[in-house]
Amino acid sequence: MKQKVTVFGSFVVDLMARTPHLPAPAETVKGSFFKQGAGGKGFNQGVAAHKAGGDVAMITKLGRDSMANVALDVMTELNMPKDFLFYNDDVATGIALIMVDENSSQNEIVIVPGACGTITAEDIKSVEQRICDSAYILLQLEVNQDANEAVAKLAKEHGVRVILNTAPYQPVTDEFLKGCWLVTPNEVEAEEMTGVPVTDLESANRAAKIFFEKGVENVLITLGSRGVYINTGDRAEIIPAFHVKAVDTTGAGDAFNGGLLAALAEGKDIWEAARFASGLAALSVQRIGTTPAMPTREEIDAFLAEH
Repeated sequence: MKQKVTVFGSFVVDLMARTPHLPAPAETVKGSFFKQGAGGKGFNQGVAAHKAGGDVAMITKLGRDSMANVALDVMTELNMPKDFLFYNDDVATGIALIMVDENSSQNEIVIVPGACGTITAEDIKSVEQRICDSAYILLQLEVNQDANEAVAKLAKEHGVRVILNTAPYQPVTDEFLKGCWLVTPNEVEAEEMTGVPVTDLESANRAAKIFFEKGVENVLITLGSRGVYINTGDRAEIIPAFHVKAVDTTGAGDAFNGGLLAALAEGKDIWEAARFASGLAALSVQRIGTTPAMPTREEIDAFLAEH
């Protein structure tokens, strides 16, 4: 049976430009393409999980401005529930400035969290029931950290499995990590958090050991084109990536985390869920943008059947 899941995190409007190369300091580069769309790590992950078939509640905070309509329009189009949105009358909706190298698909991103950095204890209280009713809750580090800590504490107290995507990286306390069911850093974030450069299975095992010592139950480290490392304490492996021609890698990590959440909600184990999520991410990087690039369940199933 499909279980309820929740994504608690950011919404920002993505302002994305493609350029022949990423500008050096003080350099102006003429771009070739511009697109505005819905984004933010939390929102991207929520959309990915929803389109993949998850019963997802998206909890985020918007401003009272025209940028908020970017989120609302997408949620209306995708038939996502809007029952768990908060608003700030004084702080604008967040934005992300994204530059993508059209030759290498590498990117540089500046995030201004805006309203989603102002989530209050009262906001969290109003959605407490949905959080407690969830089988899993997915967090990132793009909203104000006191809100993340309050939500994680509430979820753990009620037996909800907390998945922490440790992006964008910032230092967090061991208390916050303790009791998390899963952490999902990339190799750079894993090194920042453990001091271990993750380059292969052996070094990933050393990093995972440090996460386990901090009280994390399972460790998943995304390794880009090399695949995904998973350690459940009694089994540790690297699952190879699907190799596709990337057009835009901007939302790849979010696509993966959203897919992982949707698959876990269906009762897949972490290994099956990671393969499903890898397929979703592989499809997303073949398209331009973040939320618009997230594939449907039918597309994911077809891709996995072919590979």
